[in-house]
Amino acid sequence: MNRATPPPLLASARLPASRRLSVEATATARLAGPIVGGQLAVTGLNFIDTVMAGRLGAEALGAVAVGASVFATLSFLPFGTLLAVPPLVAALDGGGRRGEVAPFARQALWVGWGMAAAVAVALAFAARPALVAIGIHPDLVPTTVGYLRGLAWGLPFWALYLVLRFTSEGLGASRPALYFGLLGLPVDVLANWLLMYGEWGFPRLGAAGAGHATSVVWVAQTLAMLLYVARHPRYRGLGLLDRLERPGRAAIRRLLRVGLPAGGMIFVEGSIFSAAALVMGTLGPTTVAAHQVAINFAALTFMVPLGLSMAISVRVGQAVGRGDPRAVRFAAGVGMAMALACQVVSAAVMAFAPRSVAGLYTDDAQVIALAVELLLLAALFQLSDGVQASAAGALRGIRDTRVPMAIVVVAYWLVGFPLGYALAFAGGLGARGLWIGLIAGLTVAAALLAARFHRVSARPERWAE
Repeated sequence: MNRATPPPLLASARLPASRRLSVEATATARLAGPIVGGQLAVTGLNFIDTVMAGRLGAEALGAVAVGASVFATLSFLPFGTLLAVPPLVAALDGGGRRGEVAPFARQALWVGWGMAAAVAVALAFAARPALVAIGIHPDLVPTTVGYLRGLAWGLPFWALYLVLRFTSEGLGASRPALYFGLLGLPVDVLANWLLMYGEWGFPRLGAAGAGHATSVVWVAQTLAMLLYVARHPRYRGLGLLDRLERPGRAAIRRLLRVGLPAGGMIFVEGSIFSAAALVMGTLGPTTVAAHQVAINFAALTFMVPLGLSMAISVRVGQAVGRGDPRAVRFAAGVGMAMALACQVVSAAVMAFAPRSVAGLYTDDAQVIALAVELLLLAALFQLSDGVQASAAGALRGIRDTRVPMAIVVVAYWLVGFPLGYALAFAGGLGARGLWIGLIAGLTVAAALLAARFHRVSARPERWAE
């Protein structure tokens, strides 16, 4: 069998409503489960770095927190742009154009490499002046720069891995994301142990070692993914690794038309969290550490709706390829309901066990006290976060990304961040004020993106090719 295809919605449309719901939910869960696991593993890398840096003290923990936020901000655009690959591949596959998948994926690789190179240059040469200009605490700047430079050399491998992984997910084969995401965890622990703590004769690099360790993880994941694609029967007919053509304008333009606004959405959403972390950096190491604890756990739980969002975009993309508007809306609706259900669980954990969560990261009493307050606020935006993520995935599936990008700009940067900044400083609420602004921005985004999908999904003639 050369490919794994979820149960078609055309067949399920003839079933009773309850059975249709079961079929679609099962198909989405089978696709989303490994993606969620893979995304949790990705976040697990940051969790490992945070915990291991915490054993070196507040300065190392703060440097990893700020450095991770800077990298996240710069990586959102390439990552989000490449998120257009799964729904576009799914539409090709669903429309019976499987032979076009490999050439398209290889063109996506040129996009990924170009963007990764730009990020690498920024991390290697612009990090220090940028951190100083932002006003990051002077004690954090040198170690943060070392962490970021450790990440820079691994970025070409990161881009290649993402293209192969997203192509596989677009074909309905999401298990590699889980396999190689999990592979990264023990590699990260070992590399951190060697490079952060200076074991077995390696230099003791402290927080900077965490950056180099992450690059080692990307190399290991890429090599494993290449071997998997080369040997697994599912990919033999595609010719993904047969050759690498020169960049082609038409294919790259098609990807960027959908991908750049999608990347812009991810960048705008992610950058507000990164900006909040950078503002926290002006308030001292304790506040930075507490924010990192809370935002890291919130990011960990967010991997579930994010993974579902990616699965929704594939399910919707397959329906688009088949020319089935009814299936488009049904797949999106089921996926959104699943995301909401998962977010109720994460909100309950944050609301009822915040001290236990904070204790996983640090034993500093001051950090724990502030982190508990921030986790209680994080519980409030879980439902909004689930809705906006799943609605964004559904919109990527129908290739509607330009207006949604404008929506998130308004929600996060005209509502969320200004409100949070005002409450933090003029209102005297500090970190708590910034988090209230995050809640407001996510809520506005959720409402507007859901409304946008409801309107555009009813008009197939508006879905971009």
